Formats: sequence, structure tokens, C-alpha cells
Amino acid sequence: MFGKLKEKLGLGGDDGLAVGAPVEGQAVPLSEVSDPTFGQEILGKGAAIRPSKGRVVSPVDGTVETMFDTGHAVSLRAAAGTEILIHVGLDTVKLGGEHFTIHAKNGDQVKKGDLLMEFDIAGITGAGYDIITPVVICNTSDYADVSAVTGSPVAELDPLIRLKK
Repeated sequence: MFGKLKEKLGLGGDDGLAVGAPVEGQAVPLSEVSDPTFGQEILGKGAAIRPSKGRVVSPVDGTVETMFDTGHAVSLRAAAGTEILIHVGLDTVKLGGEHFTIHAKNGDQVKKGDLLMEFDIAGITGAGYDIITPVVICNTSDYADVSAVTGSPVAELDPLIRLKK
């Protein structure tokens, strides 16, 4: 079955790499993110997730490059060199860390599925913030193609972004 899924996503061969969903929820195109930095793909291509669960796990094996002190965002470098930014919500840096619990730190080696942070969806939305979570490939130009699997619910680690060298 996984072979058929890999084929459907175009992940066959050595030139395909999948980035899993770091958050459970509804996968949507980045164009649905109202912040132009993400919605206009200024930082790179990717996808966004409307979270249904307040957890962020590592979508790849790699290194925590930057865990923001406020816990609202993390950047990772995959073992394959992919640079990934996961940003929980819009303008959530203004919360100063409230509603976020950090479980990883800069320089940590992480495996796919390791818990990076938790967040309180009700607390964040109750404070007036959108919790849509962009997942961006910051080194998009290193790839011939970056495409997202959107328009459906995703569980943690379901294929979200497909990369081709």
C-alpha cells in the first residue's frame, strides 16, 4: 500500500523526498495564509495546516537550527539538507511564549516524530490569534520541484510536501 502512496505522490526513485506533516489538522495551500510573508511564498514554498491538535513533531530526521524562545516557531535542517520552518499561528510571537511549551532546543538532533513543542489552541485563539501553521521549505531554490499535498486532513507525519532534486 505504501508503494502505491509513494507512486501517487511521485516519490519513487532516489530523487524524491517527503516532508511529513509536523501537526495534525487540515492541510491547505500556503496561499490561504493571510500573512503575505507566507501566503506569497516569500520565505519559500510549502503548505499550511489548520491544527486540530496542539503538538508539533519533527517532520524529518535532522537538527534543530533555531527554536524560538517564544516557542511559536522552529527551524530544522533535515539530514538531507532541507531547511524547514514551522511557524505556529500568525503574529503569535506577540504572545511572548504564553500558550507554548518547548520540548527541544537549538542544536538538538531529532528523529522524525520527536516532539518539538506543544501549544494551547484554545488559549491562542482566545487571545485573538489565527493558529494556521505554515510549513515552509526555506531552501526551495535547491529543488527542481516543491509541491504540497493539501485539501485533506493530515495526521502527524503524513506526507505533506514533496521535493524533487
